Amino acid sequence: MAGNLTAGELDAAIEAGEIDTVIVGFPDAQGRLVGKRVSARFWRDEVLPHGAEACNYLLSVDVDLNTVDGYAMSSWETGYGDMLLRPDLSTLRRLPWQPGTALVFADLAWGHEGDAVAPSPRSILNAQRERLATEGLIAYAGTELEFIVFDDSYRDAWAKRYQGLTPSTDYNVDYNLLATTRLEPLLRDIRVGMEGAGLYCEGVKGECNFGQQEIAFRYAEVLETADNHTLYKNGAKEIADRHGKALTFMAKFNEREGNSCHIHLSVRGQDGAAVMAGDGPHGFSPLMEHWIAGVLVTLREFTLLYAPTINSYKRYAKGSFAPTGVAWGIDNRTCALRVVGQGSSLRVENRVPGGDVNPYLALSAIIAGGLHGVRNELPLPAPLTGNAYDNDVEHLPTTLREAAELFAGSTVAREAFGDEVVAHYLNQARIEVEAFDAAVTDWERIRGFERL
Repeated sequence: MAGNLTAGELDAAIEAGEIDTVIVGFPDAQGRLVGKRVSARFWRDEVLPHGAEACNYLLSVDVDLNTVDGYAMSSWETGYGDMLLRPDLSTLRRLPWQPGTALVFADLAWGHEGDAVAPSPRSILNAQRERLATEGLIAYAGTELEFIVFDDSYRDAWAKRYQGLTPSTDYNVDYNLLATTRLEPLLRDIRVGMEGAGLYCEGVKGECNFGQQEIAFRYAEVLETADNHTLYKNGAKEIADRHGKALTFMAKFNEREGNSCHIHLSVRGQDGAAVMAGDGPHGFSPLMEHWIAGVLVTLREFTLLYAPTINSYKRYAKGSFAPTGVAWGIDNRTCALRVVGQGSSLRVENRVPGGDVNPYLALSAIIAGGLHGVRNELPLPAPLTGNAYDNDVEHLPTTLREAAELFAGSTVAREAFGDEVVAHYLNQARIEVEAFDAAVTDWERIRGFERL
């Protein structure tokens, strides 16, 4: 079970006065947790039996929640109607950092008898899970999110326009236990809070950038992992805010190391069998060979789903441990795809996504790529044994514009996701690119105000 409450347990907690608020949430197109808070009584009387409603514009806005054109599912012409939020009761959980509050994830549908809202991130991942099930397979994944902590509060950081912020450590603290101790009150509250919300926390470690940390959670079935990722990302910010601090998951905050989100994924049989392990080279099964080949061959055309913002592409810097080349290797951190583990733990780490990734889309892309390789029995090229930055391999797209062009021309994407989904996320990319193209940056002012 993804959460830690049953509907009956929630009802008992409401009766006992322990729970008075239920958050009905879902991931938006950017992967953010959105939704509404309802009273416990309204939850029992209306939402539990009938669902809830939310405006369909929530999947068709930019980062600032501005209504934008080009989306088929919502517009001024169609009147911005409602979507139905169908609670997924397997995701019910307590939120310890919000007293008296429980949360449930919802699937989106076009009314009580309507179809799923296809561009919804949860719908997209569910569709790939169903495609995988036809092959007798189940996918499991873990996401490794990095973030940077600042001693400034979120409101102070906003007032400063995010300039001159004070990172919570003063130097590289990769695996450093001394300097990270001063952050432990915040990090511990995040870990304990997430445990109380049903996540399995593995631990925390310092990272290379000033104030940078990574909290890792145990792998789970892919939908559970995506839900947990989304809840954790939102909850960590809420808990940091209570500490008077701010943290960011943006892919590249400054010129130092960016925030990655490495995704480890493996598939198993319906009976739990480790189908990726076998007697072939490197201990691979034929399925594993085809799977890696498929993810590798679709890496460029699916980059839009791994790197969805303008800022995503600033992270891909040579020698930064963020990949630039399309290559795979055995325990090779310079490659986009790094294979680790053995036997039942054998898995592929996709190092392309950054901290700004929408986990539902990235996991869907990995599954779609892997299935493409398996169904077409794609041959696996030899692993790269040297430094991928210095080898003559294909490169990942270097801009969001290039990634969108590759996605638009991908027949694999249209076969796997459908034209409606492809069009929706191409429009999202168009909006992002146009907004950036119209902006005048600090870099331009500093470069040109006086000297040009």
